[in-house]
Amino acid sequence: MSASAKLPPFDPADPLGIDDLLEPEDLAVRDTVRGWAADRVLPYVAEWYEKGELPGIRELARELGSIGALGMSLTGYGCAGASAVQYGLACLELEAADSGIRSLVSVQGSLAMYAIHRYGSEEQKNEWLPRMASGEVIGCFGLTEPDHGSDPAGMRTFAKRDGDDWVLSGRKMWITNGSVARVAVVWARTEDGIRGFVVPTDRPGFSAPEIKHKWSLRASVTSELVLDDVRLPADAVLPEVTGLRGPLGCLSHARYGIVWGAMGAARSSFEAALDYARTREQFGRPIGGFQLTQAKLADMAVELHKGILLAHHLGRRMDAGRLRPEQVSFGKLNNVREAIEICRTARTILGANGISLEYPVMRHATNLESVLTYEGTVEMHQLVLGKALTGLDAFR
Repeated sequence: MSASAKLPPFDPADPLGIDDLLEPEDLAVRDTVRGWAADRVLPYVAEWYEKGELPGIRELARELGSIGALGMSLTGYGCAGASAVQYGLACLELEAADSGIRSLVSVQGSLAMYAIHRYGSEEQKNEWLPRMASGEVIGCFGLTEPDHGSDPAGMRTFAKRDGDDWVLSGRKMWITNGSVARVAVVWARTEDGIRGFVVPTDRPGFSAPEIKHKWSLRASVTSELVLDDVRLPADAVLPEVTGLRGPLGCLSHARYGIVWGAMGAARSSFEAALDYARTREQFGRPIGGFQLTQAKLADMAVELHKGILLAHHLGRRMDAGRLRPEQVSFGKLNNVREAIEICRTARTILGANGISLEYPVMRHATNLESVLTYEGTVEMHQLVLGKALTGLDAFR
């Protein structure tokens, strides 16, 4: 660079210039999702969170389908065929509004739709994916059980043959979208190993009571799935996978979206703290002018944009077909953990106002406590990385 070349101005919203890595199509996807969230979620989400409900979820799903956000990284069957980076940017913008909205999209696209797209028959794909991509049909994903969270191999839900049919019995727990879903992808033991089943939720014996009394993900539908001798035809089974690699492959895809999404919650909290620090006065001047506050803001910005850069790197690897599950664990472990710390630090800058729903900080912080646990706890991702680093399995 010549001495006379003029550097671009410093942008507090993009201090590392990460936007320079994005293509025009990437920015268009980001702006579309950001605009939708600003119009349809942000004005109402504090009230939804306070009431512990997500009203109009079916209408929201159809709107998300209309902007191509459902199953957006899948190809064909009405899906948008977006890049992994574009899907990640969408997750970031959705979680900047609320983790519950991003969870709706993640479960729909990265779990339920991904399972059918990756492991389903052509008939299953044609029957379900176009309607799920449009938001006409909401799906859920049944893997976690009341007594088996981090150890899905211990699941007790069982599917047995009865003539040409399958009969499913068992329970699943903490299922996003469960009580509003019209189709559930349920994983169960069989005599031949763990298999996935496409279960229309209107089948006799299927019920999905909603879980109440949550202090996290309150603007989200969370349910238990109860399967009491649910009878399914032979072609309900996902034909292209047997064993845990099926659900674990889906989880890896969903975890990738969380790597981005957590940074959305962190960004929202950081921006709230930065704006507050510029205007809140104590001791005769804005608190942003004090060294301790600036140190907090600097540390928050460093971790936020490092996390976004990490997410972008993983997205490019996914688009190149080179993303390993251990690398997804790296991203999920780091970004969710750092996002929670950013939210907690932002709360200290806002002082007592930090606990008010007039600001997004405490809502994001409590939501991230769930995000920290689902799709693999901190401990599980530490052990995934520990095994990859040492070659020694510490899981058992």
